[in-house]
Amino acid sequence: MIESTTALDCVAFILRSGDAILAEKRKPDRRVAPGVTSLPGGHVDAGETIAHALARELREELGLVADAPRFVCALLYRSEELRRLHYFAIESWSGAIENNEAESLHWIPLDDLSRLDLEVDREAIAAYLRGK
Repeated sequence: MIESTTALDCVAFILRSGDAILAEKRKPDRRVAPGVTSLPGGHVDAGETIAHALARELREELGLVADAPRFVCALLYRSEELRRLHYFAIESWSGAIENNEAESLHWIPLDDLSRLDLEVDREAIAAYLRGK
């Protein structure tokens, strides 16, 4: 018997500056993916649109407002629960980058994506780069 599972919608940001993307090292006490290096993002709240969640999470996590976010892809990822990750490319923004939730933030060169711990993030960046 196949169990029916509903995916939790989440947003993730491919924040690009030159030849690097911004990644976060998650705090070790996080319930989901503690201590991993991944793209920043967060959950879509009940009743919230993907676009609103993107703007809210970008503001809450990094203190930024995206100028023209571009949808890249949506991928399923199973962690503690099944997630549908909606990835957005952000190449220009207003505001100074703040670290409001992660243990640390790092710029990762596009030619060294092995520093990202989640294969799903690397797949999304590959899709982003193919679409450029």
